[in-house]
Amino acid sequence: MADAKGTWDSMREWIVEHKLRAVGSLWLSGIAGSIAYNWSQPNMKTSVKIIHARLHAQALTLAALAGAAVVEYYDHQTGKKADRYAKILNFDEHQQKD
Repeated sequence: MADAKGTWDSMREWIVEHKLRAVGSLWLSGIAGSIAYNWSQPNMKTSVKIIHARLHAQALTLAALAGAAVVEYYDHQTGKKADRYAKILNFDEHQQKD
């Protein structure tokens, strides 16, 4: 039987393959959630609500970029990234002949 991947493993693999899409999605959901939260605060001006939403989303994006950097560092340290590229590129065909 094939090796069954868990939910976390498949999610991590998708994030590794689509880092920028994951960060962008996190930013979009962060700004939408922050706008929704700030809109429920009745004692703030609209401009302040928008500025707060942007700041919250910006902090969330920086955290996501730091997380992507940690994943990238981990892939380089373990050699998983090199293994992934070795599957795509066949280096045996391009060996220099003596």
